[in-house]
Amino acid sequence: METQAQQPEQGNYSPPQSLPELPAAKESASQWQQIIRKIVEFLNRLPDDLGSFFNNNKQGLITVALILSAFVTVKVAIALLDAVNDLPLLQPILELIGLFYSIWFSFRYLLKYETRQELAQKFNAFKQQSLG
Repeated sequence: METQAQQPEQGNYSPPQSLPELPAAKESASQWQQIIRKIVEFLNRLPDDLGSFFNNNKQGLITVALILSAFVTVKVAIALLDAVNDLPLLQPILELIGLFYSIWFSFRYLLKYETRQELAQKFNAFKQQSLG
């Protein structure tokens, strides 16, 4: 008898009035079709939009690309120099080579007036070739 007292009567049950109703299947299918249509239209316009964006901002994009490539180049050069410095005995040998070359350059071009003039002429000729 106790089990019968705990069960509510089925005839008196009414669903709560505050639950929202689900949309019909046709409405949700048409919504998905609209979303897919908008995505397809966007993807169809994308190449033209990107082309016009690039044409309108060509100089700025090239500048940004050059700055990024310069940054990457500097990072790679630093990494290579760090790798070379980690090799045993290579760093002191390269430092000695640089020191001897600096001494030779100073004696060859910087001590006398005539050799300084020769260096200035070589520099001006290089500058003329490089810059036009």
